[in-house]
Amino acid sequence: MTEWTQHIRAAAQALKPHVRETSVLRRYHVGASVGIELKFEHMQHMGNFKVRGAMNTLLHGDIPPAGVVAASGGNHGAAVAFAAKNLGVPAHIFVPELAGPTKIDLIKSTGADLTVVAGQYVNALDAAMAYAKDTGAMQIHAYDAPQTVVGQGTLFAEWQEQGLEADTLLIAVGGGGLIAGALAWFGASKKIVAVEPETCATLNGALLAGAPVDVPVSGVAVNALGAKRIGSICFDLATQYNTPSVLVSDDDILRAQATLWQDLRQYVEPAGATALAALTSGAYIPAPGEKVAVLVCGANPNDLPKITML
Repeated sequence: MTEWTQHIRAAAQALKPHVRETSVLRRYHVGASVGIELKFEHMQHMGNFKVRGAMNTLLHGDIPPAGVVAASGGNHGAAVAFAAKNLGVPAHIFVPELAGPTKIDLIKSTGADLTVVAGQYVNALDAAMAYAKDTGAMQIHAYDAPQTVVGQGTLFAEWQEQGLEADTLLIAVGGGGLIAGALAWFGASKKIVAVEPETCATLNGALLAGAPVDVPVSGVAVNALGAKRIGSICFDLATQYNTPSVLVSDDDILRAQATLWQDLRQYVEPAGATALAALTSGAYIPAPGEKVAVLVCGANPNDLPKITML
């Protein structure tokens, strides 16, 4: 057992009262392929996996009177706001305009202070860092912090307890906190494949360059996977375990999103369908007999229908 797995195992117990155990679908068929396994982490509180990392950070942090601050493309901000509300901690969230109305409204629903800034995630991050410096609030990083990675790792500890049999896991990558949690938990015991949009390929770019580098970010999944640079924790783990990265186009992602709705009536955001897009597009072709699992990670699309409660 590594130091990472020890921390993840302890965090999994501490988080049980605060997070949902999300469901698993086995033997889902993609085209003519063998059945794969899906984990529906988009059913987590606030519609995304980031609640795990945010809650773990707050449970283990020495929270100052000014509370916490986070920069986010949307999902991390919603997760921090949720965790802060449930633990009675003040929270201020900074998001870029491109976060979109669904995620902005979700953050507002928690009662957290919210500032929407012009530009991209990096602009929200700059504003959040300035706020932390001025107020003394505790910065909660979206992906490149040990407690965040440990919290995301609890997802994979849970999945293993649920009977995960796959040889290979396909996981969408933005800043890298989620896949870092998978690598920290499984190490070399599973093949972990990074799936990235062609338009914001942070890990792919870092692996090609031999170090984390800034990459251009755009496309349909940018408000969830649009970090400009892969986290150092993720890069180190991905390098240690020779993690492969495959790229998918925006059209591939949108087709996978439509497939999840048409086949399973699961309406997820583009980032949530990105890992599946590797299979539906043929960007990743399993070897004969290879058991594959896919993580569906986010459920906050910007085109949610308006539903009137009766």
